Amino acid sequence: MAEMKDRGTVRIADDVVAVIAAIAAEETEGVASMSGGIAQGFARRVSGKNVHRGVHVKVDEVEARINLHVILNYGVKMDQVCKDLQYRVKEAVEMMTGLQLVEVNVKVEGIELKDDSPTPQPLVSSRVR
Repeated sequence: MAEMKDRGTVRIADDVVAVIAAIAAEETEGVASMSGGIAQGFARRVSGKNVHRGVHVKVDEVEARINLHVILNYGVKMDQVCKDLQYRVKEAVEMMTGLQLVEVNVKVEGIELKDDSPTPQPLVSSRVR
């Protein structure tokens, strides 16, 4: 966001928006963690930049687009968690930055089993002869 003020220009860096989005996402019930994927891990090693795991941001003058890559907890209603996630990220970013979020895209990349959850049993029927 670049905005003319009486004293100059204000620009909010993509990384700042990414941090806000990541914190809001990780605080959403049902989200186990963010998923950076192979490409982000490679980018961090090559560029040395602090790439925010699981968050890709594109900030224009007054608008922003965010792509989130998440791992959800096993057993949650994925559609509802994703809707909550989109709402929370949009609210946090818009409130703190004044930017208008035009997209919050969520990609579920995995499921995390809790240590105390029962291990899924294979769906094999046993026949007695």
